[in-house]
Amino acid sequence: MSNFLPNELINRLREDSHFDTNAFIDTHERGDRVTSIRLNPEKLGDRAFSNAEPVSWCDHAFYLDERPVFTLDPLYHAGCYYVQEASSMFLGHIIEKLGLKDSQSRALDLCAAPGGKSTLISSYLGLDSLLVSNEVIKSRANILVENLTRWGTHHVIVTNNDPGAFSRLPGYFDLMVVDAPCSGSGMFRKDPDAIDEWSLANVKLCSDRQKRILAESLATLATGGYLIYSTCSYSIEENEDILDWIMSTYEFESVQIPTDAAWGIEETRSAQKQAFGYRFYPHNVKGEGFFVSVLKKLDHQETFNRKRAKPEKSNVPKQVLQDWLSSTSDIHAFLHNENIHVFPSSYEADLKWIQQVLYIRNAGTNIGKWTGRELIPSQDLALSILIKPDLPAQQVSLAVAQDYLRKENLSRTDFEGENGWSLVQYNGVNLGWVKLLPNRVNNYYPKESRIMNL
Repeated sequence: MSNFLPNELINRLREDSHFDTNAFIDTHERGDRVTSIRLNPEKLGDRAFSNAEPVSWCDHAFYLDERPVFTLDPLYHAGCYYVQEASSMFLGHIIEKLGLKDSQSRALDLCAAPGGKSTLISSYLGLDSLLVSNEVIKSRANILVENLTRWGTHHVIVTNNDPGAFSRLPGYFDLMVVDAPCSGSGMFRKDPDAIDEWSLANVKLCSDRQKRILAESLATLATGGYLIYSTCSYSIEENEDILDWIMSTYEFESVQIPTDAAWGIEETRSAQKQAFGYRFYPHNVKGEGFFVSVLKKLDHQETFNRKRAKPEKSNVPKQVLQDWLSSTSDIHAFLHNENIHVFPSSYEADLKWIQQVLYIRNAGTNIGKWTGRELIPSQDLALSILIKPDLPAQQVSLAVAQDYLRKENLSRTDFEGENGWSLVQYNGVNLGWVKLLPNRVNNYYPKESRIMNL
């Protein structure tokens, strides 16, 4: 028996005759750290980390031999990649096998912060889709906005609502991802301190909370839509038992997802309904503990009146958009608190529907403040994939890039070109804005995002 893992957990896992208890304990006692990242295909593609070992079940994802100090890497701050646990990247494989990759789907990431799964969903569904990323805790919603802003896509709405609020949009979403709050046993190797918080009572508490979240929100899923349910827990009560509860309470069918035996993922079946689940154990896969499953909604779901309102005439001058954006096709621009936001025009009606029933933290991309005569460009625009590629820009060294990210004073000798707005670029990727003056450089990197220690 393990010297530090909870005996109650080990005893439950040993009920599976195929479970390798010794290997599981040994993996945790060694405490190996696995670092994995997923690249932003709209920014970096596979230009970096090309020699790293790929994550088998996710595009543009790699394992790193050692964990660098990501704070020191300007490409991290530019949204070129996201540091994400490899097991949870299996979501990409699921989306692809469901036939939703590069689709025109409406998706909800219900418990989205800090944003790893949302950035993955955004990339896999593609720019013709609509993603609503929700987080109920306000402070975590701020982090979610920041990470999605770095990712640079404009087809995302960030909301800050209790899960029950989504029942106001019945039958709306084609895909619903619920990475449910859980007891966290799958993170024991990565975060040993979490072991002290684990108990059977907490497992029961989490299971009840998971049922409440699902019961209050499942109506928002359309008939024929898919629910992807996941946790970072090993407990059956939070995983397979939840599948049985859903299928006993509502009309859903289980969806089997094909996997490669070489990946080491264990396919399980729930006790009552024989629903398929997929377990990731750290002694079998190169990743942390994870559980995920897919259910398809069968029962008829009433929806709301989707009468499309007549598109409102934008009060944003077209020339402003043409001056700063690479393309203005399928772009709906609107003013909010003097800031110009751009959003897919194909989902303009959707934005209005959502705005009527939910609290929106951010919609699309805020490209800057409109003074009535000129645009003061935003950090969001600098990181957006919509930004015009031929705007004034200055390539800088690593040292200057780090000074910029610390919001330090910058030397005019490091910046060529005429006075005015200029992008700061590192390795060809935008970091943000400066304003060049005859004898100085004004650093416009956001104060709240600056690096405090290097």
